[in-house]
Amino acid sequence: MNPVETARSFQAEARERAREIEDARRMPADLAGKLAGAGLLRMLIPRSLGGLESEPLEVAGAIEALSEADASTGWCLMIASTTAMMSARLPPDQAAEVFGDPGAIAGGVFAPMGRAIDEGDCWRVTGRWKWGSGSQNAAWIAGGAMLMGEDGPQRDAAGQPQHRMMLFPAAEVEFIDTWRTAGLCGTGSLDFAVRDVLVPKGRSVALQSDPPLADGAVFRFPPFGMLALGIAAVALGNAKGALDDFSAIAAASSSQGSRRTLAERNVVQAEFARAAAEVEAARAGVFGAAERVWTAVRDEGGATLADRARLRLACAHAARTCAEATRRVYDLGGGAAVFLDSPLQRRFRDAHVIPHHIMVSSQIFELAGRALLGQPTREDEL
Repeated sequence: MNPVETARSFQAEARERAREIEDARRMPADLAGKLAGAGLLRMLIPRSLGGLESEPLEVAGAIEALSEADASTGWCLMIASTTAMMSARLPPDQAAEVFGDPGAIAGGVFAPMGRAIDEGDCWRVTGRWKWGSGSQNAAWIAGGAMLMGEDGPQRDAAGQPQHRMMLFPAAEVEFIDTWRTAGLCGTGSLDFAVRDVLVPKGRSVALQSDPPLADGAVFRFPPFGMLALGIAAVALGNAKGALDDFSAIAAASSSQGSRRTLAERNVVQAEFARAAAEVEAARAGVFGAAERVWTAVRDEGGATLADRARLRLACAHAARTCAEATRRVYDLGGGAAVFLDSPLQRRFRDAHVIPHHIMVSSQIFELAGRALLGQPTREDEL
């Protein structure tokens, strides 16, 4: 069974448990364990470690499929899967320690919110990170940290501050329950913190500059492009789920003062079609851009800066387009959609949180536009 089919096999359970997941404000441990046991969290782990080494479009398709059932569950799959990209850049012994257990789950935050001081063979790390999605079910937690010297951040040859993702055993991490939000409530994206934790230098990764040590072509795919692709896949799956939810509601519901079902009303048909077209077009843009980058990486060793920019642009555009399409079907749901037991209510709220992730935020349009206009752009930004 490929990852997309495996993800589809969990759709019924995720859909049935969506309210439970939202109320708990985290993915249930038993469901996380089932996803791990099925191998879905190991899509971006080398085969040498028992991973699937899946192609990027398979990863996106699996995340999209699970998000059709519940966006919070799809989001946690996205975070765990993309965090596992670190496995291909760690020394073999460290990679085996962290990712060798088939049931192990990793989560983390790339943003360098921590500070790392050189202690010889280790980094001494202190920091607090936001957006720790799925981390309560993880055995290993990663957090980005600035490398500090005597005079401030260490800098590379281009003068940019250096930072690395540090991996901590969950037992060394403090979890801080800050996750009370409008949408993606079930992702458990609370804060986490460490203080003076010693991290072996081999258990840290600079995703944008450390070359992959594993041979698979997928590990040469731009890491930020993979992360943005995963986020766009959640948005696309959630929007597809909203369309499906409304279709079922429209076939059985009528508006006040009318004997016709919503599905029989011309204005509803036209507006629903517009929303469906917007989602399909956004999906084609994302998967087409991802396919171009993947083909170049697999067959030519790397993608052009312009193609990488187009992928990031397509993902950011899709996140916003899906939010707007979900708003359209939410509005079509009328007064019934405002109640918390309506699936359209949850779809609407989830859709409008997704575009706030930095990988698909509004600043990506500036970044992509700069690259497409031939202005100076660092490759590590894309």
